[in-house]
Amino acid sequence: MIINRSLVLKNHKYTIAFVGWMMFVTFLSLASFSDTDTADIDIPNLDKVVHFSFYFGAAFLAVLFIKEITNGTIELRKAVFLAVIGAIIYGIIIEVLQYSFTADRHGDILDALANSVGAIFGSLAVKSLFSSERWLKWKN
Repeated sequence: MIINRSLVLKNHKYTIAFVGWMMFVTFLSLASFSDTDTADIDIPNLDKVVHFSFYFGAAFLAVLFIKEITNGTIELRKAVFLAVIGAIIYGIIIEVLQYSFTADRHGDILDALANSVGAIFGSLAVKSLFSSERWLKWKN
């Protein structure tokens, strides 16, 4: 049996994007950057903006991933709920791992809050794309 690679990639583009994004977020959350010179960068609360952005993207892609793997058979509202809850739980787990298992990273409740707010906004953003007034349709 011959598998058409371009067809596989096309049919699983959101799965690939979501898994890749989560690997990226996980790596950046748990890797050590102690040797990196960031002394020149001094933007207040920049890390909270980064946390928000990471989890905005995670929840946004998670909704599309859920749509892709269910072929749109799951309700949009349920997909949004699952994406938000999943992203929030994942963000909390990452903060606990930072606190427990990294030498130069620390878990922060405000980071977890920024993750959660980003996840909520990301899922609401993708939900609005599939609202009845938009050209995107949830059901295939």
